[in-house]
Amino acid sequence: MALQESGEMYIEAIYVLSLKSNAVRGIDIGNYLGYTKPSVSRALGLLKNEGLIKKDSEGYIKLTEAGNILAKRIYERHTVLSQMFIKLGVDEKTATEDACRVEHYISDTTFEAIKAHMKQYSS
Repeated sequence: MALQESGEMYIEAIYVLSLKSNAVRGIDIGNYLGYTKPSVSRALGLLKNEGLIKKDSEGYIKLTEAGNILAKRIYERHTVLSQMFIKLGVDEKTATEDACRVEHYISDTTFEAIKAHMKQYSS
């Protein structure tokens, strides 16, 4: 399943917000990402059609199993890349912003090599 960058951003946002609270709403996602309510509604509809999210009986947004797997993959990329950039001497804000851009485009092969490199030097 190949989501566009914006779809991945929504999935990651839902994941991050769900780590803090089981009650994730569209407005929370919009506030987190800085997007408008219509944009969030449209994106959530697309993610629901892709089988990546569902709403519970109270209207809270939950990741499906497939959505959770994808979210964990994206979030891992974000955290590993952020850590790498910080270790290279980049300030935290810039490192996080750059990781957010790179995480959507880097190949699995390159990411796995970075992860192995980081693991080797973090001991």
